[in-house]
Amino acid sequence: MATAAAAEALRERALPEWYDDAKLGIFIHWGPASVPGWAPRGASMASVTQGDFDADRFRELLLENPYADWYWNGLALEGSATRAYHDRSWGPEVEYDEFVRRFRSGLSAWSADAWAALFQRAGARYVVLVTKHHDGFLLWPSRHANPFREGWQCERDLVGELATAVRARGMRLGLYYSGGIDWTFGGLPVRDMKSLLTGTPQSDAYAAHADAHWRELIERYQPSVLWNDIGYPRAGEPLKLFADYYAAMPEGVVNNRFTVAGYTSSERHADFETPEYTVPPEIRPAKWEATRGIGHSFAFNRNEAAEAHLSATEAIHLLVDVVSKNGNLLLNVGPRSDGRIPWRQEQLLDALGAWLDVCGEAIFGTRPWSRAEGSLANGSPVRFTQRGDTLYAIVLAAPREASLELRDLALAGDARIDLLGHPTPVKWQRRGPHLAITLPETGTRAPAYVLRIRPAPPA
Repeated sequence: MATAAAAEALRERALPEWYDDAKLGIFIHWGPASVPGWAPRGASMASVTQGDFDADRFRELLLENPYADWYWNGLALEGSATRAYHDRSWGPEVEYDEFVRRFRSGLSAWSADAWAALFQRAGARYVVLVTKHHDGFLLWPSRHANPFREGWQCERDLVGELATAVRARGMRLGLYYSGGIDWTFGGLPVRDMKSLLTGTPQSDAYAAHADAHWRELIERYQPSVLWNDIGYPRAGEPLKLFADYYAAMPEGVVNNRFTVAGYTSSERHADFETPEYTVPPEIRPAKWEATRGIGHSFAFNRNEAAEAHLSATEAIHLLVDVVSKNGNLLLNVGPRSDGRIPWRQEQLLDALGAWLDVCGEAIFGTRPWSRAEGSLANGSPVRFTQRGDTLYAIVLAAPREASLELRDLALAGDARIDLLGHPTPVKWQRRGPHLAITLPETGTRAPAYVLRIRPAPPA
């Protein structure tokens, strides 16, 4: 089948409902780079991913790369902050291979069940584990070992253990694989955007290596999400991989990052898009997934300042904003090399889960309303979601007063408004084109609160 025809056939496939309903996933970046666990402070990739792309800024940012998972690339860049830190802290004679050795030998205390319990408490519906990042190291005992680096994979099946643990708690498993970058096959260092986009190994050997890994991951772990990164070798035939994957996993989904390495638009296929450290300003008709770390890095960064981390309030507001615009949030954790999730990240996930315990019905299984954004008269921003004939107005602020005015929302006289978490309906009346609402005396101290409106006003 011609590639354009194959892509068109895949595009006719409907998005599986579970993924549209899920809204919150947990991303996990964990591997040898977690041993040094270091990246410079201050910089943020958001300065590149938001707005118009700035090639000069990206080139500069690589020397101050905030992603600790790119540690090996920093070692190979003369003049980088990572190189200076490494020489000072580890010594110039220590190579990246030493981190691989230490990571492999330091896994005895890791508990997949403890991770799964935390992610369940957070309210996550799916978990995406990095199985191979750009350093080429594998988190499972593959039948297809690295041809250039001995011992470049785990003997312990980290992927399999996590798959069992998350499914036991009712979550789905997704798998990340760096298809476009593998520094053991070349392309190190990435110096600028050109070297990033042209750095995908295009040898038949690498295409076979990546294809064998994806097929092994699918066969062995039955992932619900294929989350590839930064392209794929042309000879890897991703469209054939997708067709075979869907045949094995009819409810599986594929992200849009198989196509960075130069495919034409007629050959592209994806179930969802993946903006990084950014949220679009309005509702997107096609499904998308926002991805970012809790801080500026995906992998663990011991050097990261507290102010770089999302607060619980910011995380809740981010989730609401994303969902109101037809997205899912894939929020990343970066465990230490021994598998311990940093306390600050764990506390944020517990706070997010506590809010969802009360307000989750306004998030899970919802769809965008006719518009995403609104406001109160006092300036507090509002986001809207909808489920059937129920509209949810989610106020992105703690209540300032018992009486509030919701702007530009017309309701029929028989509408009922409830404050989620309270047993009795709230009082309301029309005030011109707005709604005057009186909250219960007990109020709420949550960083965001939800007004459930039934029946929903017309779009």
